Amino acid sequence: MIARRIPIRATNILIPEHGSPVDRAERKVLNLRPSNLIWVMPAQGGHLTFPCAFISRKGTTVHEVDSPTVADAAAAKPARSFQWRVIDYVIVAVLGVVTGLIFVAWNNIGGAWFGAADAATPGLGGIAVGIWLIGGVLGGLIIRKPGAALAVELIGAIVSAAIGNVWGITTVYSGLAQGLGAELAFLIFGYRRFGISVAVLAGVLAGAVEWVLELFVFGNIEKSAAFNIVYLVSTAVSGAVLAGVLGWLLVRALVATGALNRFAAGQERSRRV
Repeated sequence: MIARRIPIRATNILIPEHGSPVDRAERKVLNLRPSNLIWVMPAQGGHLTFPCAFISRKGTTVHEVDSPTVADAAAAKPARSFQWRVIDYVIVAVLGVVTGLIFVAWNNIGGAWFGAADAATPGLGGIAVGIWLIGGVLGGLIIRKPGAALAVELIGAIVSAAIGNVWGITTVYSGLAQGLGAELAFLIFGYRRFGISVAVLAGVLAGAVEWVLELFVFGNIEKSAAFNIVYLVSTAVSGAVLAGVLGWLLVRALVATGALNRFAAGQERSRRV
């Protein structure tokens, strides 16, 4: 990187005299000559620093103070807290129940779609799985704290199993696996990125971990390699679209209504505005 020095002539330096004349040494500092120019050049790393002397009369001492840099300001910014608040627990519980009711409704719709797709091409039934993965995506995007994705997905699965479905207790196992998969996506980015790409990854990983679970719980490991490959790909695609993209759009819609103003997702939008 080529550094350019830009001379800036210091013409407005005020020195309080406190009722006494400025001594000769300080007058020499104020002479407008090349040695009294302020040089501005890019510092390494792209920041601009502005080294200049701030003169004050305190006895006969000349004090030099460094100007704060952009890096200093960033370092002073407090880190975002991952500590859970009471409102976080409440919203996780509400989201879990709501997604559980969504799962119950999808048990019939998605189940029919799953069966039809699987009959057409063995393993293609995974294309209907995405809605069952959406709880973890919603929890992670809204609460933005460790454990939120897992908690929402697991609570949703418990609600679905409690109301009743054909899978019984294995629904809870699936909720645990899917929640862990979604949680892993947010963990990879340190719970600091929540864009659509992270949401899509959360949906994909939730589907992938569910696929692994079904190898053993539902005996898919005994089926053909072709079946399992098709099932993995279709489940990942469904997770990306029906859980990731759709979940992200739902959160954006909630943010627009102001319903999430007490959470980082809503506050982020307020700062942009």
